[in-house]
Amino acid sequence: MKKPDAAREGPERRCIVTGESGGKDGLIRFVLDPEGRVVPDLGEKLPGRGLWVTATREKVEKAALKGHFAKAAIAPAIAGPDLADLVERLLARRAADALGLARKAGALETGFEKVMKAIGRGRVSCLVEARDGAEDGRRKLEQRLRVAKEQGILGDVPVVSPLWADEMGLALGRGNVIHAALIKGPIQAKVVADLARLARYGRKDRPENARAV
Repeated sequence: MKKPDAAREGPERRCIVTGESGGKDGLIRFVLDPEGRVVPDLGEKLPGRGLWVTATREKVEKAALKGHFAKAAIAPAIAGPDLADLVERLLARRAADALGLARKAGALETGFEKVMKAIGRGRVSCLVEARDGAEDGRRKLEQRLRVAKEQGILGDVPVVSPLWADEMGLALGRGNVIHAALIKGPIQAKVVADLARLARYGRKDRPENARAV
């Protein structure tokens, strides 16, 4: 998978699991609620001291299992075994909302033929493929991206697969969606960042019902 460069300048934070510092885009903020429960704060707006964890399922699971939240907070912290699953659901919801935002802004093309044409016109800033889409269609679109780059029509275009086809369809108010292309424009940075964040985090299982996301 090609990884989009969604990094933005800003203050660095230190992961309570690895001890490594980095930009906030690569970490997830958690806080403790009044009862000492660990709460994900993806919007980074909740009150309280932020406890930052590298934004991958593996690191969130480790933080909950090994007591890293309590150690960092120097206080009792309740992190349930389903914390990593909760973070995934929240990230998936944000990614789906981002696709919906792009659609409402007229900055999204869906369907193989429309995406192929958008690539040819040099309008694509990100290719979004369903996780359960057929490899043949994806391969053809990625090949078209390579040709467009060779022709100077496009530069490097990230390809992400953060959502299942039914999740994409639900976000866009239609049936299953396999192929989508984000069109260049003012909202592309936010949309790509939310999609890429879920893709980097990693997904465990396909939801039984996309509406649960």
